Amino acid sequence: MHTMWKGSISFGLVNIPIKMYASTEEKDIKFRYLHRECRTPIKYVKTCPTCNREVKPEEIVKGYEFEPGRFVLIEDEDLESLKPNINKSIEILDFVKLSEIDPIYFNKSYYLSPQETGGKAYNLLRQAMIETGKIGIAKITIRSKQSLAVLRVYKNILVLETIFYPDEVRAIDLVPGVSQDISFDQKELEMAKHLIDNLTAKFEPEKYTDDYRQALKELIQRKIEGEEIEVQKEVPKKNIIDLMQALQASIDQTEPPKKTKKGTNRGRKKKTTAS
Repeated sequence: MHTMWKGSISFGLVNIPIKMYASTEEKDIKFRYLHRECRTPIKYVKTCPTCNREVKPEEIVKGYEFEPGRFVLIEDEDLESLKPNINKSIEILDFVKLSEIDPIYFNKSYYLSPQETGGKAYNLLRQAMIETGKIGIAKITIRSKQSLAVLRVYKNILVLETIFYPDEVRAIDLVPGVSQDISFDQKELEMAKHLIDNLTAKFEPEKYTDDYRQALKELIQRKIEGEEIEVQKEVPKKNIIDLMQALQASIDQTEPPKKTKKGTNRGRKKKTTAS
């Protein structure tokens, strides 16, 4: 696994040298755009519509549009002067309960491992966090960008998760169409809760798969092998009219099979005695 960052965890006067690794990876299948006639990848050229010519990289500058069509230029030197001090440290500011942070704040996860001299302190912090049930709120600078983060224990390893700042989470009152005044029947609520009970299971991430990605990989393989591609026909959807009918149909579909009582003679023929 490739080391993407080296530094230390600091809380109080304790310093733990660590290495950081990406804990997730995207599995999306990427395409390139080709010229259909000769199947050559297309190149994108940067042009200026005013000067009507191609623009070289050294001619391009950053600009911020503060009004439509009006920009201020931001030079590399301007950005350099604003960079935070890069101290290569995950500085723990507070310890809190994980349940106090809504998942909407979480952004990206990284695994942390101790460097050669940090094993004991690393294990000590991990065990202390497990026994107190707390996670650390920290700040970290990665590639000149300062991020807010949490430090927590995942299975047997410390994990750093960058989180959004509060002003980066949009206010829920900006979402249209959400009303608190719509009433519903108590029986509908009971049926909805029944349906939730029927669908409740232990979380086993291995059973969830990306069906579209798998189908796309199979399609690509068939294309490579020169097979004819057939488009799957859509299955007609059942038209369920009202909410109650939809709930009942869902419950019937998810209801576990009923167990028969022992000792019953269901399905058995009665013996007849000779007269």
